[in-house]
Order: sequence, then structure tokens, then C-alpha cells
Amino acid sequence: MAKAQALSALQRHFAGVAPPNLAQSSQVLGLQAGILSIAVANATIAAKLRQLVPELVVMLQNSGCEVSGIRVKVQVSFSVRQPEPKPRKLGKAARDALNELSQTLGDSPLKLALKKMSEAKE
Repeated sequence: MAKAQALSALQRHFAGVAPPNLAQSSQVLGLQAGILSIAVANATIAAKLRQLVPELVVMLQNSGCEVSGIRVKVQVSFSVRQPEPKPRKLGKAARDALNELSQTLGDSPLKLALKKMSEAKE
């Protein structure tokens, strides 16, 4: 239990100092002999993190972590957390344009789809 809490705390510290897109694509594996191990999904993220290692180590040390280095591992099986998609809504101008276009078309599935989209509320 203590080890899980320690890993969770390290993950939070790392997420606090790393750029958001890299922190979201990374997972803390552990801390051994002052070396923080981080798993990433691909080589591109690993390369960027490796460039930032000196800065990240200093920021982690400043936040109270006893880290002297960071080791980045590429783990293909590590899944990247995707942000949840936000539903998009059409503005009034777009809805009016779709309505106009649907009125110029003959009866068809496209006309029905455009009409339905133009009637959607914001």
C-alpha cells in the first residue's frame, strides 16, 4: 500500500513539472537509487522527455523529490490516455448555412441530414 501511494505521489509530482502533453503520455514506473523510471508509449515522446531530463530533475528536486536522474523506457504496450472528446456544437451562422443548403437540394438522405444538423440546438 505504501509503495502504491509513493508511486502515485511521484506521478503527481512528475505531472506537475512535465509539459502536460508529455505527462499525459507518460507513466511513472518507480524510483530506485534516486533514478526515476518513466514509461512512454513511443520513441517520439521518449526523445522529447530525454531532452528535458536535466530541467525536469531540477524541478522535481525543487518540489521535494529525491531524484538525481530520470530513465525513460519505451513500452509499446503502454496505452496513452486519450482526452475525452468534447461534443462540438454549431453556431447560428453555420446552422443557417446548412438550412439554406438543405433547401436547395431535392429530397434525399443528404437533405434530411443537413436539415437535422441545422435544427440542432447550441
